[in-house]
Amino acid sequence: MRHIISVLLENEPGALSRVVGLFSARGYNIESLTVAPTEDPSLSRMTIVSIGSEDVVEQITKHLNRLVDVVKLIDLSDGPHIERELMLIKVRAVGKEREEMKRMTDIFRGRVIDVTDKSYTIELTGDAAKLDAFIEAVDKSAILETVRTGTSGVGRGERILKA
Repeated sequence: MRHIISVLLENEPGALSRVVGLFSARGYNIESLTVAPTEDPSLSRMTIVSIGSEDVVEQITKHLNRLVDVVKLIDLSDGPHIERELMLIKVRAVGKEREEMKRMTDIFRGRVIDVTDKSYTIELTGDAAKLDAFIEAVDKSAILETVRTGTSGVGRGERILKA
């Protein structure tokens, strides 16, 4: 099962390394990882997406809670949450392809953020399935470059992760 673990940790050198090291030392794979400072510059928020059974995720969270740098964590998958990912995708857009790429971008509610005489760079946000669907809908030979941020997530309503 796919789990989204949100971790509040001290914004200190080596904190990210210790969290990632915990995963690799136990043979757990990280599907995506995002991390950035919060409104409090002494804290960072890390969002980890991993695949595993309930037992595996329980073990991961127990080990994470033992790390000195970890202030608090929550498995967002346990309740209602919002998740988003950002993708920048550069596609070939020459001649009649230009209008088709613009149409596809509009269908997926994306934005063309850079235009050259031979390409468009498109910005898309949404869950991973939406971004995957865009990639599937576009001719593979037209894709020049793809960059994705990985999942960021937050609990819905009163469900918060705060120190």
